[in-house]
Amino acid sequence: MEQDVESPAAARKPKLPKQAREDLPKQLAEMDRAKKIQRYVQKDGKCNVHHGNVRETYRYLTDIFTTLVDLKWRFNLFIFVLVYTVTWLFFGLMWWLIAYLRGDLDHIADNQWTPCVNNLNGFVSAFLFSIETETTIGYGYRVITDKCPEGIVLLLVQSVLGSIVNAFMVGCMFVKISQPKKRAETLVFSTNAVISMRDGRLCLMFRVGDLRNSHIVEASIRAKLIKSKQTKEGEFIPLNQTDINVGYNTGDDRLFLVSPLIICHEINQHSPFWEISQAHLAKEELEIVVILEGMVEATGMTCQARSSYVSSEIKWGYRFMPVLTLEDGFYEVDYNSFHEIYETNTPTCSAKELSDMANRARLPLTWSLASKLSQQGLPESQQEGQETKTAPENEENSQTAERNGDITNLESESKV
Repeated sequence: MEQDVESPAAARKPKLPKQAREDLPKQLAEMDRAKKIQRYVQKDGKCNVHHGNVRETYRYLTDIFTTLVDLKWRFNLFIFVLVYTVTWLFFGLMWWLIAYLRGDLDHIADNQWTPCVNNLNGFVSAFLFSIETETTIGYGYRVITDKCPEGIVLLLVQSVLGSIVNAFMVGCMFVKISQPKKRAETLVFSTNAVISMRDGRLCLMFRVGDLRNSHIVEASIRAKLIKSKQTKEGEFIPLNQTDINVGYNTGDDRLFLVSPLIICHEINQHSPFWEISQAHLAKEELEIVVILEGMVEATGMTCQARSSYVSSEIKWGYRFMPVLTLEDGFYEVDYNSFHEIYETNTPTCSAKELSDMANRARLPLTWSLASKLSQQGLPESQQEGQETKTAPENEENSQTAERNGDITNLESESKV
């Protein structure tokens, strides 16, 4: 019996470098974690929420106009054609029924007989007369006579109901066509959000832009942090929404969106990212939803564009590439660099830790300067008394040097 025997040379796997062997489990874990992340809002702005087990479906019929507008185009067009066809068939049947009950169909060739509708000789002709009546075409071949009062009443009813159907269906189609949802397709958000230093403070930033020359009027930006939390009482709140301040107090959230803008959120004591470091961010399961709202300049209708960033799309220690350049008499925006980022020196600790270290480095230095200034202002007799206190001061100076050394080491590590 033959057996396939693998040679030792073939069975030997290529040996990976040590750094690659150490990073491989981390990369696999990150890939698995990225696959498991469930978005609340997709990158294109669609909300990833489905409503199930809705028992009170009659509520959709109470607002039938909005229900029709929210339907997909294929269903909307189907209902549009169906409504008109049903009304034409219904009134065509009514015209045929009147002709049948009056006996007009039995006296088609009788010139002495006065029918309700001239030249109506069957259901097909009644259906065509119904279309001509409701659409006010009036070819002149089929005409209602004055000897048919029931036909006159039916003509009035069909004219009124036809006008209502036209107003309802045409209005529904007009609203659906003029919806500014497609306008949001030209409002773009950066692929990634970044965290870096700006004016000495740790900031979270992302970029927005408008591809059209017609601008968004009264544009405003909002941001929400979507993250599950557990209260002190043990209550679990899934997908809790927390406001992220992007300039509400200073007015920076109101945008003049002529060229791409970088939206900045300062990470301070009131920020939900106050205690989050780079290592902590990689383990967090959170999502930032950004919402851009404004009025379309051409139509005056309100438009809303949405996007989101999960933790893997928030790059720590990066900045956005500049996209605006000055040309001969105008400014040019290069959208090829809209999503590009570059690495910059940024502390890996949280904003709270960075603030604590800055305070520890600042306070002893202030105390030492104040003590030296006070010593220079004392007379010689009092300075002799101060010499006895040199030992405690030396200890404080040594502690200050150690703290300043810690800050220097931390800054050198962040630069590396």
